[in-house]
Amino acid sequence: MALNQISIVGVPMDLGAGRRGVDMGPSAIRVANLGARLRDLGYEVEDLGNVDVAQAESIGANADNARYLPEILAACTRLSNVVYRILENARLPLVLGGDHSIAMGSITGASRFFQEQGKRIGLIWIDAHADMNTPDTTPSGNIHGMPLASVIGLGPDELTQLGGTPGPKVNPKNVAIVGLRSVDAKERFNVRKSGVTSFTMRDIDERGMRSVMDEAIRIAGNGTEGIHVSLDLDAVDPSEAPGVGTPVKGGLSYREAHLALEMVADSRKLLSIDCVEVNPVIDEANRTASLAVEFLCSGLGKRIL
Repeated sequence: MALNQISIVGVPMDLGAGRRGVDMGPSAIRVANLGARLRDLGYEVEDLGNVDVAQAESIGANADNARYLPEILAACTRLSNVVYRILENARLPLVLGGDHSIAMGSITGASRFFQEQGKRIGLIWIDAHADMNTPDTTPSGNIHGMPLASVIGLGPDELTQLGGTPGPKVNPKNVAIVGLRSVDAKERFNVRKSGVTSFTMRDIDERGMRSVMDEAIRIAGNGTEGIHVSLDLDAVDPSEAPGVGTPVKGGLSYREAHLALEMVADSRKLLSIDCVEVNPVIDEANRTASLAVEFLCSGLGKRIL
C-alpha cells in the first residue's frame, strides 16, 4: 500500500445518536484544515466528499430498539463500498463521522478487501464506550451503541452481515478497546463474553498509556495484515474535547491521546482510520474538531521533532 496517499470521505450522519449535531462533524473537521495539515506531512490527499445519508426529518424513527436501522445500513453499505475502492487503489481511507455507527461501514469495507486476499485485520477502538450493545440489550435504541458488537458478529443478521458478508468482520481476539469508562448494565455481559480485550481508564491510570498501547497494538497486529483504528473523540476528557456526541468525564488527557496515536504511527501497521462523534453544535469555536485534526496527524506520523 502506498502509505503516502490518503483518501478522505465524510459520513454526515447522526441517525445513530441520541443527540443531534454530529452529522456536521465532517464539515467541522475539514474546516479545521485537515487536508492542508496532512499535505504538510507529505501526503498526497484527495477528498471524495460525503456519502449520501438520509435526513432524520424526512423519515420515521421506526423500531424502538434499533432506530433508523434501514437508513443507517444503507449509508454504511455505501461507505463500505467506498472504503473498499480506496484500498483497491492502494490508498489509506480516512473516514470522518458522523456518529460511531459509521464504523460498521468503514470496517466492513476494509475487512472485505483484505479477506478477499486471505488476510484479516485487527482493530483498536479508542472510545469511552464499549459500543457493544445489541437490539436486545440496548437501553436507548441508538445504533451508535452497537457497531463494535456488530463487526465481531454479535447481534441480528441485518447488522452482522452488512454488505452481504457473513461472519465477523474482525476476530474478537484481535480487538482492543482503549479508554473504556462507560458501559451499560446488560452490555457488560456482551463485553465480558466477547473475547475482546478492554483497557479501562483504571488500566491506563495504573499502567500508563505506553504499556496499554504496546499491548493493544500487539493484540490488533497479531497475525493480521494491519490495524483499523476507530477514534471516538469522547475517549478524550470533556475538559479537552467538549464538543462530542456523548461526553463522559474522567477521560484521556491531551498527551495520553496523542501518545496513543503516535504509537499507532510508529507501529507502521495502520491500514485505515475513522474519526467520529465531533459535535459542533455543543463545541467551543471548533475546538474539538481542531483537536481531532491534531490526533489524526499524530496517527499519521506527525512528530514533535
